[in-house]
Amino acid sequence: MTVLLFALVALAVLALLVLVHRWLWIRLVRDTTAPGGLPRRIGTALAIALPLLSVAALTAGRAGAPFPLQQAVSWPGYLWLAVLLYLTLTMLVAEPIRALVLRRLAHRTPPGAVAGPPAPEAAPAAPVPAAVAEPGAGAAAAAEPGEVIAEAAPPASPPAPGTGLSRRTFVARTVGGAAAAVALGTVGAGTYGVLRGPSVRRVRVPLAKLPRAAHGFRIAVVSDVHLGPVLGRAHAQRVVDTVNSTQPDLIAIVGDLVDGSVHDLGPAAEPLRGLTARHGSFFVTGNHEYFSGAEQWVEHVRELGLTPLENARRALPHFDLAGVNDVQGEREGSGPDFAAALGDRDRTRASVLLAHQPVVIHDAVAHGVDLQLSGHTHGGQLWPGEYLAELANPTVAGLERYGDTQLYVSRGAGAWGPPVRVGAPSDITVVELASYQA
Repeated sequence: MTVLLFALVALAVLALLVLVHRWLWIRLVRDTTAPGGLPRRIGTALAIALPLLSVAALTAGRAGAPFPLQQAVSWPGYLWLAVLLYLTLTMLVAEPIRALVLRRLAHRTPPGAVAGPPAPEAAPAAPVPAAVAEPGAGAAAAAEPGEVIAEAAPPASPPAPGTGLSRRTFVARTVGGAAAAVALGTVGAGTYGVLRGPSVRRVRVPLAKLPRAAHGFRIAVVSDVHLGPVLGRAHAQRVVDTVNSTQPDLIAIVGDLVDGSVHDLGPAAEPLRGLTARHGSFFVTGNHEYFSGAEQWVEHVRELGLTPLENARRALPHFDLAGVNDVQGEREGSGPDFAAALGDRDRTRASVLLAHQPVVIHDAVAHGVDLQLSGHTHGGQLWPGEYLAELANPTVAGLERYGDTQLYVSRGAGAWGPPVRVGAPSDITVVELASYQA
């Protein structure tokens, strides 16, 4: 039943995408170009090729395609998905405007027409004697006396420009061009924001059990880097440089570090060796690690100098640091185990929990956690994605309190799928712990 439901949903999504692409082709290609012309042929080819590249980008990794091929299809395929989103939204806004303009143009007086009362009926032509005809007037000169000579009609004027189909074409090109400019500009700015690297966000979190000696302790929270076919070694180096510039006391990588195997992405993750913090760097798995081979990545990050916390706890001088596996691990029998990570600890000490998904906050509350650090949501990544993220997560971004437990959710340092962020810029958060005793 689950497989059948998934297949039905997949077919519905596929049918919707086909309809959206056809509608965009009609509005942006058919309505703006001449039949059989080169622009229409190019537009039609792109309307077929770009969605196929998007499907290839989404499936190449799972299908085991060679990594260079994944890289080749991922950039255009994923970027088209972002352009498609904003092109569709912009065209939906523009559609009623287009219809209104065409309706008003249809009720206008045709160009060249003269408004006002009808012209009086022309009087019959007076007879012209042949004798007064100009010599050399041809057939008119040979007319008999009393014969009426018809006046020659002026040459017909060409059709007025801007009427009929050409008027509709002009409106279609104006609306389509404006929509394309908005979509491409939005995606371009969002791509630049990701490739520029994450910004630094600072948040102060008071903890009731934190001793005075730990006041001002800084934790650099890194989530959702998503190294893969699109974001590679250069992006990892930007993340490392940004983290190190904050001079944290501890670094917490809370999942979704990679989208691929150690074989393909080991070189991309190599800059992580350069992370430096007084109390070390720690790592917990995210759902994408389980898509990529969680065990191999746990071992590899250990080789890079990070400490994995697999349902485990580390006692630091002034508080406990714990970490749990991602809920995706339940399918492999290695999901989150709060009892193993927190069950036997001294609850008079402050505790900080690393957990990829915010949805486990209620387990954290039940086990007396003071602060949970999470990621996973990307803050929505592409507006209006935040509204969808709210349906599946208790907190999409920022700091919120649940009973005696506080939850901080990072928007992430990278991007999944399209290397684009709109309305949810990437960040690395420095969480500064504060003591009520200070």
